[in-house]
Amino acid sequence: MSRQQPQLPVSSPRLLASAIGVAITAGSAGQMVFAAEKTDAKAAGNAISLDATAITGEAQDATSYNVEKASSPKYTAPLVDTPRSITVIPQQVLKDTGALNMQDALRTVPGITFGAGEGGNPQGDRPFIRGFDAQGDTYLDGVRDTGSQSREIFAVESIEVSKGPNSAIGGRGAAGGSINLVSKKAHLGDSLDGGFTWGSDQTQRYTFDGNYQFTDTAAGRLNLMSHESNVAGRDSVDYDRWGIAPSVAFGLGTDTRVNLDYYHLESNDTPDSGIPYSIPVAGSAARTKSNPSTPDDGGDSSNFYGLDGRDFRKGRTDTATIAIEHDLNDALTVKNTLRHGSSMQDYILTQPDDSKGNVNNGSVWRRANTRVSNTDTTTNQTDLFGDVYIAGFKNSFATGIELSHEKSEKSSYTVNTDTTPGTAAATTNCTPAMIGAPSGYNCTSLSNPNPSDPWNGSIARNYAGTDTSSTTRALYVFDTLELSSQWLVNMGLRYDHFDTKYKTYNAAGATVVTNGVASKGKDTSEFVTGQFGVVYKPAENGSIYASYATSATPPGNTLGEGQEGNPLGGSTDRAGNLLSSDMEPETTKNYEIGTKWDLLNDRLSLTADIFRTEKDNARVQVDTTSYENVGKTRVQGVELSATGKITEKWQVFAGYAYMDSEQVDGGDLPANKANDGNELPNTPKNSASLWTTYQVTPKLTIGGGAFYVDDVFGSVANTTMVDDYVRYDAMVAYKLTKNVDLQLNVQNLTDETYYDKAFSTHFANQAAGRTALLSTNFHF
Repeated sequence: MSRQQPQLPVSSPRLLASAIGVAITAGSAGQMVFAAEKTDAKAAGNAISLDATAITGEAQDATSYNVEKASSPKYTAPLVDTPRSITVIPQQVLKDTGALNMQDALRTVPGITFGAGEGGNPQGDRPFIRGFDAQGDTYLDGVRDTGSQSREIFAVESIEVSKGPNSAIGGRGAAGGSINLVSKKAHLGDSLDGGFTWGSDQTQRYTFDGNYQFTDTAAGRLNLMSHESNVAGRDSVDYDRWGIAPSVAFGLGTDTRVNLDYYHLESNDTPDSGIPYSIPVAGSAARTKSNPSTPDDGGDSSNFYGLDGRDFRKGRTDTATIAIEHDLNDALTVKNTLRHGSSMQDYILTQPDDSKGNVNNGSVWRRANTRVSNTDTTTNQTDLFGDVYIAGFKNSFATGIELSHEKSEKSSYTVNTDTTPGTAAATTNCTPAMIGAPSGYNCTSLSNPNPSDPWNGSIARNYAGTDTSSTTRALYVFDTLELSSQWLVNMGLRYDHFDTKYKTYNAAGATVVTNGVASKGKDTSEFVTGQFGVVYKPAENGSIYASYATSATPPGNTLGEGQEGNPLGGSTDRAGNLLSSDMEPETTKNYEIGTKWDLLNDRLSLTADIFRTEKDNARVQVDTTSYENVGKTRVQGVELSATGKITEKWQVFAGYAYMDSEQVDGGDLPANKANDGNELPNTPKNSASLWTTYQVTPKLTIGGGAFYVDDVFGSVANTTMVDDYVRYDAMVAYKLTKNVDLQLNVQNLTDETYYDKAFSTHFANQAAGRTALLSTNFHF
């Protein structure tokens, strides 16, 4: 699709062709429903049946917060017997908390924070898991979801968070963990769920989820969503998006199932430009670790420093999935998944810049950040999984092959801010005298910005940019070996061959040449990652484990669709050569000891673990012209969680994380060496969440939650910071009839002003204020 035409109506020929193409091969929902239907015919411990149970919910309470097993067959044991930290956010938690997107949902998982994007580091979801950037480590039904975006959840059944290095499961990256979105798929039976949500700040949200069984073995499902809202406590910011997600399944309840799934989302927002950091030393940009800068809103937290007439952010995501699944026998299943996805971002937004000698002078420079990017991904995964007995020992295994090709095209806009000819030198600084017309409205007031200023600069499409592409070829195998009823061994191994290349070009398409060196390069990385864990079961419902896992982050890991700690190009070695063929993958390893227990007749799950994650071989600058793989960082801590029913009427979804982070070695460059011993950015020492509901009567349910995040540094220099906060939420739900219910959610009950995203320099993003959402839901 042309980068000049990002918007695409759902009725367009491309979408129609994609929908038809999707109908040729398909996803995993068929296996799940089929396995659930045949549960009685299979052994209770059969991995396939358990996988189906976790997804369809047919064999467990669909309203429970507790989940028995992750969706991917690569997790070859139930959660209680899996030797790593995994949190599953089920549909009922998403519903009860009033979550509207992925970031909303992940606030219920301690140990996850979000970082801010700008221009070079794209806007979109940027989660940090255990202190490591996971912007490129999001998956959809077990397949990597490349491309920076803000993810909706209207077509999501559950969200799975795996903490600790996870390259063995998902491939490159995943230094701190990974996030897997489990989509809603067609299933046997008829159902219809719909609803509308009206709320404060002009919120209007409509959803539809209908499933229809049209033969004994075939069904279709359709999810629709429309959302419009402003943001509580923020001037000018608004969100406007819509989506459609059809799913068709054939062969349900038979040995061969075919699933055809499609997902389309479009958005058109006025993005939040955030709040600038203060400058603690008058007249200087100096910041110190002992006196870090915090956001300064000029005395009014609703201040918006962008420009209504200039700022916009458009997005589009299309994903088509074809999966065919066949049961070779009751114990073995083979599955092939083919997916093609594309995502687009197109934006101009204002960064409240503090680099013009301003902020402490009461002024803010309106720096324009721009991006036009398109990312296309084609992936084919073939999996064989099930149970086999070898020498009398049961092995629950999964093995497979992954082939993928990814391509990212990135360019921008040219925004001319020199709107006052003859005074260009004056606009290099943003002083009180330059606020408004003297600077062409590029300089605004810290305390009283006007988003409606008549900015009259020029905007032109800049077709210069960078293309990055990669090819992945991988083999993997996983196994849970049952040595006895009390001892299990969990093993996983993956081999990756990752080829990537890039080219930076000018507006005419010619490769950029700097100092006689062409700005293009390529890299081939081969790496093996793994996981190994030993599980001791003192009782059938509990386990104690010790595990070790690794990950690898090769050069060009995110294809420019996230912050590249190990970029493919743009740096030189001591001899002045491009590093694209010289740098090695960064490696991460994790040591973890923990225990998991399913109590109260398996209604309530309790977990606890102690972990230590070390990134070695990190890319760092060692002098003014040299980079080497010699850096090291470390995060260690403790995690606790409780999910499920304390009583038949009382549910809880809670957790706590303590993380002690440190840059151990930043290289020999004095500026980086000075940060040794500092805390890592976006890594709070303490974070906790508690969400609980109680069914007062068969018709009335009340609930509430508290979410705490400690101080968070924006940079490893520890010179920018956002303060800790506690946010309180509340809900009440009432069933008018068996088919209609009402739900009221009040989020940020005390209207706390807090920041949920910290950028390394310049600014932080402010979270929404008090928000009330009243939903009417229909079920048939």
